[in-house]
Amino acid sequence: MFGKFFSKNKKQVASQPFSFSQYQDVITETLRHYRSENFPDGVLCIATEFDVTQSEEADLVVKLTMPFPCQGELEQISHSLTVQLSCVIKFIIKLEVKAVRQISLNGAKNNVKNIIAISSGKGGVGKSTTTVNLAYALIAEGAKVGILDADIYGPSIPRMLGLKNEKPSSSDGKLMDPVIAHGLSAISIGFLVEEKEATVWRGPMASSAFNQLIQETAWPKLDYLLIDMPPGTGDIQLTLAQKVPVSAAVIITTPQDIALVDAKKGVSMFTKVKVPVLGVIENMSYHLCENCGHQSHIFGEQGGINLANSHKTPLLGQLPLDITIRENADKGVCELINDPNSNNSQRYREAARQMVAQLFNQIKANNEPEIIKVINVE
Repeated sequence: MFGKFFSKNKKQVASQPFSFSQYQDVITETLRHYRSENFPDGVLCIATEFDVTQSEEADLVVKLTMPFPCQGELEQISHSLTVQLSCVIKFIIKLEVKAVRQISLNGAKNNVKNIIAISSGKGGVGKSTTTVNLAYALIAEGAKVGILDADIYGPSIPRMLGLKNEKPSSSDGKLMDPVIAHGLSAISIGFLVEEKEATVWRGPMASSAFNQLIQETAWPKLDYLLIDMPPGTGDIQLTLAQKVPVSAAVIITTPQDIALVDAKKGVSMFTKVKVPVLGVIENMSYHLCENCGHQSHIFGEQGGINLANSHKTPLLGQLPLDITIRENADKGVCELINDPNSNNSQRYREAARQMVAQLFNQIKANNEPEIIKVINVE
């Protein structure tokens, strides 16, 4: 596209026939007119700082301050510009995530900006697996993330993080310090109770345990705290809605009709307690044949799309039924860390970006932020 205007020699970025400022103009216009689901009005519409300079690391360095994690998508723009302009363009992204609601947790000391509940109407749809991968996807996008396992009766997060034998410590003797797994702060009743022991508690006891987990954990500074909810619409869900300032929720389902019926109940529950639903993630959407690449819709087709459309909420992603995902969950291995460029890793990152972009749109809709664009020429 820009081949006839720019030199093929990347060492002559600021030389004739075009100057550095003209390269800067092309980058500015690209970011201003770029459109996607996450940037319906362009990148610069929501950037609070924008700066293009030259450095020894790259021909051109673009610095952006963004309100939600979007590093993966901006890297794609960077690669496209590098190819088009025949020079090395590096993007440096700084995050300034804002809170949707005022959150005050006893142990967090206002360190948690946003709480997102990851929910499902029924068990067996891969909610916990999806929650863990979304958390690591957000970390890969540059965010600070924590995860709370709210499934008191069947905690699975410790195993999925490869931490089933870990125990939380306490720095002050009052609050629990979350367990850290590859930069992810996590807490679960599974860290406190032996895996083989059954948690035989009535509803009020389970709700009390959940409340203690979230209130008596010394959470570090987090952009997002993901809560892996137990399936259903019972005591834990009501405790969450009444006692925890949840920013929003995400519904996990499979395309299967039985799962969709229960997922609709989950959407209805959050609507009744006035917790916004950011969207739907369709898990086990299809099976991709390893030999021929054919997609088999084992659990049905279009279920997640129909659910999202009927409730006027976005479909955040469609994730495959993949043996690698299952094996990694059982082994406590994270594909986003071991193979960040895999197709599965990229799908989780795309879903995570859409999720937090939807959350940001809530802030923008309720309180239009002041946009400050700073462009320096050096």
